[in-house]
Amino acid sequence: MEIPPLVQDLALILVVAGVVTLVFKKLRQPLVLGYIVAGFLVSPHMPYTPSVVDISDVHMWGDIGVVFLLFALGLDFSFKKILKMGMAPVIAASSIVFCMMMLGICVGRGFGWSQMNCIFLGGMLAMSSTTIIYKAFDDMGLRQQHFASLVMSVLILEDVLAIVMMVMLSTIASGQSPDSGEMLYSVLRLGFILILWFVVGIFVIPLFLRSTRRLMTDETLVIVALGLCFLMAVVAMKAGFSSAFGAFVMGSILAETIEADKIIRLVEPVKNLFGAVFFVSVGMLVDPDILVSQWVPIVVLTLTIVLGQAVFGSASYMLSGQPLKTAMRCGFSMSQIGEFAFIIASLGLSLGVIGDFLYPVVVAVSVITTFLTPYMIRASVPAYNLLEHHLPKRWTQRLNLLGDIHHATYTETNHWKVLLRQMALNTIIYSILSTATIALMFTFFLPFARKMLPGWELHWWANGITGVLTVMLIAPFLRAMVVKKNHSPEYRVLWNESRLNRAPLIFTILVRIVIAASFVFYICNYLSRFANALIMTLALVVVILMIYSRRLKHRSIKMERLFVQNLRSREIEAQVRGKKKPLFEGHLLDRDIHISEFSVPEDSAWAGKRLSQLRIGSRFGVHVSSILRGMQRINIPGGQTVIFPGDRIQAIGNDDQLHAFGLALKNELVPEDTEIEKREMHLRRMVLNGESPFIGKTLRESGIRDQYNCMVVGLEEGQQDLTLLDSEHIFEKGDIVWVVGEEDDLKNLNDIHE
Repeated sequence: MEIPPLVQDLALILVVAGVVTLVFKKLRQPLVLGYIVAGFLVSPHMPYTPSVVDISDVHMWGDIGVVFLLFALGLDFSFKKILKMGMAPVIAASSIVFCMMMLGICVGRGFGWSQMNCIFLGGMLAMSSTTIIYKAFDDMGLRQQHFASLVMSVLILEDVLAIVMMVMLSTIASGQSPDSGEMLYSVLRLGFILILWFVVGIFVIPLFLRSTRRLMTDETLVIVALGLCFLMAVVAMKAGFSSAFGAFVMGSILAETIEADKIIRLVEPVKNLFGAVFFVSVGMLVDPDILVSQWVPIVVLTLTIVLGQAVFGSASYMLSGQPLKTAMRCGFSMSQIGEFAFIIASLGLSLGVIGDFLYPVVVAVSVITTFLTPYMIRASVPAYNLLEHHLPKRWTQRLNLLGDIHHATYTETNHWKVLLRQMALNTIIYSILSTATIALMFTFFLPFARKMLPGWELHWWANGITGVLTVMLIAPFLRAMVVKKNHSPEYRVLWNESRLNRAPLIFTILVRIVIAASFVFYICNYLSRFANALIMTLALVVVILMIYSRRLKHRSIKMERLFVQNLRSREIEAQVRGKKKPLFEGHLLDRDIHISEFSVPEDSAWAGKRLSQLRIGSRFGVHVSSILRGMQRINIPGGQTVIFPGDRIQAIGNDDQLHAFGLALKNELVPEDTEIEKREMHLRRMVLNGESPFIGKTLRESGIRDQYNCMVVGLEEGQQDLTLLDSEHIFEKGDIVWVVGEEDDLKNLNDIHE
């Protein structure tokens, strides 16, 4: 039987990738680079090693890998997390992406490349690598520091912007001009579908998982999760978007469910497998001839990324309100490109809009900048010291005071901004839901009704029935659009604060009534031929009836509560099980003081010791606020609290203190047993002769356990089973004793016995 080429290719890819990644692990380099090098080794461009037979199959598996990578990214993503970040990460991420994209386009223009190559190049250079930066922070022990959390927040937003950018680049590549009206339509269409999917998904999927929770084993849950992932990927493709975008959306919906952590754990091996195949397929596209011929663009692009992120990245963080030193540490950390650059490049190649030379050039630049990442992170502080030495002291002080921008309290927030933002968000969400409902009714129910009621006279009955049902379906949405936030604390404060506020507040209600009436007007105008004035009057009457309908009020409130419950289900579960950080974390006034979580390794030397013995406060200057142990949470642990392997310790301190604490916890381990083979336990049969020193002694007095580190299993008395001995049993001549112990200990015991 002949082995299929796909099996041969997978065997070659995984074996070579396994060997290369072990080498890279030994060299403490990111595994992503190992996969790329492995792909180069098995590619047709490398004549000295075996190569894959069917490259198209490998690229198909790589496309599946992209779906899994973005599904996993969505599982780590949370819309609530983005909303809680505030404007600082949004400002930094938007500024970095814009500046680096413009810089990439300018560099591409300088080389005389085509417009499409320049646009895609800008998109590639704008995306820093979340995987590589996270790995670098972890290896260097910086993950718990304050600036690292800022960088990770911006990277999350960059990943979201990368998804949007992929949709935009697909639109541009389809032949539309970058500045055409089609771009605006694509953005609005993207926002409409994204919000619709998210809102509907939060209603449906948590209810489904909750109702089937008792039936969900690990096997069924991973099948259901991956089925939903690929279902959304197919739906996204049917809607004109990429399959990767659909996978990301489904991941972000599942991220709000209680089962999210379990899904992440179950999907991780599948993601690692297909992700490895994707990065190997990236390495297979590296052509040495192109690298040699394009060495100048590679060097220039590497310098563009390193210097561009150092300058524009630091400036963007400063613009978001960070002090100069923190901004430089953040900006220098982002001086590389990674997985999203490959995904965008793959998109350009699949659409046939970028040159074949650009992909290997970007891969080479990514490899070089990844190697430089740890050195750039270390260079940030010396660069700050050098800049501080040459800048006027007054400038440095002003730049460092920018960090105070973040300490605004809720009482200082403008009530108008809060109220208008909430009203706008509600109006957008309920408008999208109403539009989707109308579209579904007119697309599916109206033709069905007209088919069931044929003829001109019955035709109007079909229209009337469809119109009434449609209005009834969207009535809760329209009522919530008009009424919600009219009794909110901000609304009442503004109403009572000044009479001048009342007219604008009433105007906000009128605007929403007009928007709601426009939906009813559209339905009537689409289905009938009445005069516009009559239709508008009818629409206003219907909307007013909706406002004063108590039944609709209860329906809309019930739907909203169900949505909020589904949205917060994972957060509630985290609070109940002690997974969520304390609420007081956000109220630490000094920006250098924050809370971080550390896991106790299984072989930690701290395990089994009390906090008083470890002297954590005096050694590191940190305070242990909580210990999370399984489903248990120990708040404000005392000195007698014992540390166990697997405990998660929440500690409060500044960056240096937490770094020293984490380093000690990571390095203070029980030494590895280098003679593990000698620890095997053996069972021996021992007959007590007349010269045995154990005769006449009890089991306790014999010292078999304490002195010889062996254990008596039982006494053989001619029966099938051994007789268990208590500690007061007295040994006699001729006793047949079965003993368990290590080989050397049994040998010592036997020597004494004989």
